[in-house]
Amino acid sequence: MALNDEMRKYLFVFLLLILPLSLLAQNRGLQDRNSSRQLDARNQSLNNRRGDNKTVVDNREKPPIEDYKIISVENDTTHVDTTLSIYKDYKYNYLRKDNFELIPFSNVGQPYTQLGYSFNEVSLLPDIGARGKHFAYYEVGDIYYYHVPTPLTELFFKTTFEQGQNVDAFFTTNMTPRLNFSIAYRGLRSLGKYQHIMTSQGSFRFTVNYQTKNNRYDLKTHFVSQDLNTEENGGLTPLANQQYKSGDDQFGDRSVLEVNYEDAETMLYTKRFFLKHHYKIAKGNDSTGNNQLRVGHILNFTDKEFRFSQETAFAGYGATYENTSLRDEVEYQNVSNTFYGRYKNNLLGDLTFKTRFTDYNYGYRSKLILESGVIPNRLTGNFLSVGGAYEKKIGKVYFNADAMINLSDEISGNYLKANAGYNLNENYKLDAGLTINSRTPDFNFLLFQSDYVNYNWRNNFDNIQSQNIHINLNAKKIAEFQADFTQINNYTYFGTRTNLPENSALDSLVTPYQHNGSVSYSKFKLKRKFTVGHFSLDNTIMYQRVLNGEDVFRVPDLVTRQALYYDNHFFDRNLYLQTGFIFKYFTSYNANAYDPVLAEFFVQDEQEIGNFPILDFIVNAKIRQTRIFFKLENAQSLLDQNTNYVAPLHPYRDFAIRFGLVWNFFL
Repeated sequence: MALNDEMRKYLFVFLLLILPLSLLAQNRGLQDRNSSRQLDARNQSLNNRRGDNKTVVDNREKPPIEDYKIISVENDTTHVDTTLSIYKDYKYNYLRKDNFELIPFSNVGQPYTQLGYSFNEVSLLPDIGARGKHFAYYEVGDIYYYHVPTPLTELFFKTTFEQGQNVDAFFTTNMTPRLNFSIAYRGLRSLGKYQHIMTSQGSFRFTVNYQTKNNRYDLKTHFVSQDLNTEENGGLTPLANQQYKSGDDQFGDRSVLEVNYEDAETMLYTKRFFLKHHYKIAKGNDSTGNNQLRVGHILNFTDKEFRFSQETAFAGYGATYENTSLRDEVEYQNVSNTFYGRYKNNLLGDLTFKTRFTDYNYGYRSKLILESGVIPNRLTGNFLSVGGAYEKKIGKVYFNADAMINLSDEISGNYLKANAGYNLNENYKLDAGLTINSRTPDFNFLLFQSDYVNYNWRNNFDNIQSQNIHINLNAKKIAEFQADFTQINNYTYFGTRTNLPENSALDSLVTPYQHNGSVSYSKFKLKRKFTVGHFSLDNTIMYQRVLNGEDVFRVPDLVTRQALYYDNHFFDRNLYLQTGFIFKYFTSYNANAYDPVLAEFFVQDEQEIGNFPILDFIVNAKIRQTRIFFKLENAQSLLDQNTNYVAPLHPYRDFAIRFGLVWNFFL
């Protein structure tokens, strides 16, 4: 849910109170580093009082960029990067991630069609579902913590489609050398070019990072609140599909194309409070922390609500219990407490033992009583999990492993993650890993209720069992190669019903299934960049193959992206310019279709998408700490009318001119 007026008022007052204090604290810290500069400032102030109108120049030495640290929840540390590269352009989108394996719907903030999948992540607990609404969701690992010598601000802005804007404002400062907080808000509003696809979304984030002076106690905590609201239209009508595919110029105004309905919307509203802290009982007896012993605690409280609402029932989804004012709403809460102890020894390695207690609550407000039985309204419970982790590094070889298991019959599950690598030097690295995970399918596969009759079920599916092997060979002077081999048993998916009455007008009623065979999936990715003078060609090629289960698991065989561009410095290196073309292509395949009632994708056999080029022309520039982006998106449609799809019934984006910037302030 977007920040209301009262929340905005409190946020404004909070910033007014905190910002002057933080500026004062950090300025004092900088002055204390050099007493002579402090004395010069005082003398300059006295001269000003005596009528000397000379300009005051701040000659304090600016901290290096490496001092502006970005820290992950696992304590991996990088620093702020204000450079401009082609990889920054790849991430200059709503997700602020490289979306090579994704194709966006026509409007910003809508779902994405996936061109590739990753099975390296593990889970012991099912989620709420509605995966089509989670592309922009901030997971725990997406939140970072900071340590900065002076206040830091970053502003992100990018134009959208028709009316609206996409902004992301971020501020962080150290109140003391050991206490940092950050606050950020991402807002989106975009009308879109088609009828009834407006998106209105907001994401508020707040973090705190703290360490005691003796370094025994460390705390990282954050709060995230997100509302992801999207108008839904169900895609183009059969007639509008014919008009769109005709390529006739009279349908170049996409707002004239009819859609299936104009009175529905979906909303995912989420809140999360996360706390991770530890205390070192024994600090260790040398700089490496040998014989260090720490105890820690991790709290994760997550609350999610998904809602589908519609004024008038759509016949394409089947019969309904209500003809008007349809409203499906489900809620999910998860509270987990993890306690762990970690012992670090230079000879034995790092040993961690942990236990987790989880309480979950998923469901609806009332039960559904049918002639065939009763569909309950709640899935609740709690369970205990135990596990451990191990890390060891010997010279240039490293190894780590992590494992946990649920001690529960209702929500069973376990995982094992093992990774080993060899770093020959900074130019050659080899990494390989194994991931094994058994978990319950998401809750919306198990229990779902709706005003649409077809969308009501209670299932008892077996655990999804996946095994993944990944290999990553990074030779900077040659190429980077990645390979993934995945096998999935009891693969669970949404598909269309196959038991409809003969001559039924409905042929696309969606329901959950569990595949009784195995899915075998391999993915190979190659990255290579060539540079000659000021010209560069950056290549990414991905080849995929589904060996088993191709009838339920669909991916394109080939996905490729090439960026050909020129870059150089101008005006005494005050301006860095980057301009060129980005080309993307993927082979045709039966991509999954999108169902707004579930906010999920489902397997279909009616329509292929793909086999068309995507060409963007870019002009990017960097002036001091400001990066400016200008792009002609989907320029290929200037030569021929766009008739391509991102998913069945959902057209791909037309040509658009979009621009924006990322601006860093160092106070």
